[in-house]
Amino acid sequence: MRKKSVLLLVLSILVFILCGCAADDGNNDPGQKVEQDAEQKAFEGYTLFTPLTSNMTYLIDNNGDVVHSWESEHYPGNSVYLLENGNLLRTADPGANGNETFTSGGAGERVEEFDWESNLVWEFEHSSDQYLIHHDIEMMPNGNILMIAWEYKTADEAITAGRNPDLLEDGELWPDKIIEVKPTGSEGGEIVWEWHAWDHLIQDFDPDKENYGDPSEHPELIDINFVGKNKGGRADWMHTNSIDYNEELDQIVISVHGFDEFWVIDHSTTTSEAAGHTGGNSGKGGDFLYRWGNPQTYRAGDADDQQLFGQHDAEWIEKGLPGEGNILVFNNGLNREGQGEGYSTVEEIKPPIDENGNYELVRGESFEPQKPDWVYRADPPEELYSPYISGSQRLPNGNTLIISGADGRFLEVTPEGEVVWNYTNPYGKAVESEDRNETTVFKAERYSPDYPGLKLDE
Repeated sequence: MRKKSVLLLVLSILVFILCGCAADDGNNDPGQKVEQDAEQKAFEGYTLFTPLTSNMTYLIDNNGDVVHSWESEHYPGNSVYLLENGNLLRTADPGANGNETFTSGGAGERVEEFDWESNLVWEFEHSSDQYLIHHDIEMMPNGNILMIAWEYKTADEAITAGRNPDLLEDGELWPDKIIEVKPTGSEGGEIVWEWHAWDHLIQDFDPDKENYGDPSEHPELIDINFVGKNKGGRADWMHTNSIDYNEELDQIVISVHGFDEFWVIDHSTTTSEAAGHTGGNSGKGGDFLYRWGNPQTYRAGDADDQQLFGQHDAEWIEKGLPGEGNILVFNNGLNREGQGEGYSTVEEIKPPIDENGNYELVRGESFEPQKPDWVYRADPPEELYSPYISGSQRLPNGNTLIISGADGRFLEVTPEGEVVWNYTNPYGKAVESEDRNETTVFKAERYSPDYPGLKLDE
């Protein structure tokens, strides 16, 4: 009996070691990853993420243990999501073999869908010398997918649209567009709806152009000659880095890094209406319904009124969650001059919206609110600073998941700002870059244990 007990103990140890090795999936030793509050205030669930320097996607529990993983041939480009059917939807960046025209951060080329067993079941490519998808995607309730893409404009096209030639640092522009793709078969898809920033421009530089006007009188339009501190006159002038969809409102919100703002547009339009200024539930076509973060972009304020600084991941708080209908955003704090450089915040904004989905704006003034409804700021503030990428998510218990992407760190905080869960990503491959950590993560998502897409028992 004694020998049998010893044998069972040895076998148990071997099983434990083997299981631990399998969980790492061949990557570097994760070491100590998780810190949790003793009172277990963290929301129990599973967190999904892909390191930017890895072709692996990981699903971890609250202990930091990998409970499932998927493998692609490519690094992400940049976001990844778990669908309700258990499939993984991810962007893909082929890297050296990818697009040679659009080379800015966040560049992708494809969207991939894998089943639970990592079998590729669908892929879509949108890449040429005229356009390229990048950064983020959004699965819609109807099964279509919203994607952000750059489109190429020559210097002549930009000047014809009223761009000041002195603001063409790269001799070209890459304004953003949004496409809605209906998947077809195992690869490919039909573009069923489009919105182009290029259709909604205004400028007061060249009076001979059709879009000449006063940007301060048209906050619903894009001043083609506005250049922010983060992107200036570079080709990647807008650098939209996230997209989210609100089914109840049939509206889209995008985070526009180069303008230090997020913009809300009407999705209820046809593609033709989205190219104009009338139509849709709002009656405003593809013009902005709402914008927030930097009223300097439409000349309704100055530097003291700027709220967002190189932000990422603007998204509506989902229905049924604390703060539902508000917009949550990771405020990176890039070039946060006059307010103390070197710290990031997460901010919750309550838009001035009525029951019909219309946003209030007093003519000549900036969009409300003047200040966020809720702010998380670390103590001391510099303990949370990610100058690029990153994101946040409101959880069912009222806590907020925060992704400090630059250092691959995730933390969960209570409404009062108490950190109750802290995880540092240990996965990734070494890169030769002074400003890039091998464990960087674009953003992450926490899923409840009862989420339909979790197939952990299979």
